[in-house]
Amino acid sequence: MKVLVTVKEVAEVADDFEIEGTEVGERYLEYDLNEWDDYAVEEAVQLKEDGPAEEVVAVSVGPERSEETIRMALAKGADRAVRVWDDALEDVDLLDVETKTDLLAAVVEEEDPDLVLTGVQSGDDNFGATGVSLADELGFQWGAVVNALDYDHDEGVAHVHRELEGGVEELTDVPLPAVLTIQTGINEPRYASLRGIRQAQSKEIAPKSLADLGLDADAVESDLELTSMYEPESESDAEIFEGDAGETAGKLAELLREKGVAQ
Repeated sequence: MKVLVTVKEVAEVADDFEIEGTEVGERYLEYDLNEWDDYAVEEAVQLKEDGPAEEVVAVSVGPERSEETIRMALAKGADRAVRVWDDALEDVDLLDVETKTDLLAAVVEEEDPDLVLTGVQSGDDNFGATGVSLADELGFQWGAVVNALDYDHDEGVAHVHRELEGGVEELTDVPLPAVLTIQTGINEPRYASLRGIRQAQSKEIAPKSLADLGLDADAVESDLELTSMYEPESESDAEIFEGDAGETAGKLAELLREKGVAQ
């Protein structure tokens, strides 16, 4: 069984930053592996360690800079990686779900995996729809917000536990090929070992352009246009109580009585 796991480089913004045009200034950004994707990578690697999976392939859409982040997935146990980028993507302000779906679907069709794992969402644009959209494009079965997974090799199905709204939990069988979106908490992502980091340096990261995937520039045309970016203004009327625990508790109780919350 081949498992393909999507990984994304996301930017973390410094506490103090400046907006330049329609983006945060590059000097205020630090890049890291998307949190949800970290759990997806761990789940894929565990499937390989436990036996069902023979190969784990990481795929990412990003510039050459993102290879450092991709190698984090390789250091944790992915066998090789595919990085999709093209000059046509350089001036795109915001990759919408449809564009990401088209790019990832082209890689999936080329790699022909049995199982695709994605994070539930990303820490930057938070669309939370790419995994399910990808399954729809491929005609694969899917399961979203998966927080427990067990693969039955004999039946060719994934037994999944899903976390739904309102505290509802669902147990269901998803036949392969399938796309599963992985929720945080499904496992405990490992730290990359020193040996894994060294090995990751020699593992393949295959660059793929639009032409390599049989796509053209039309594939990256988006229906979304980023017109402005600004830091929203906020008004705070928070009151900070000074003193020890007894003093602050008394002041809080008095305030609550004044507000009619407590007698």
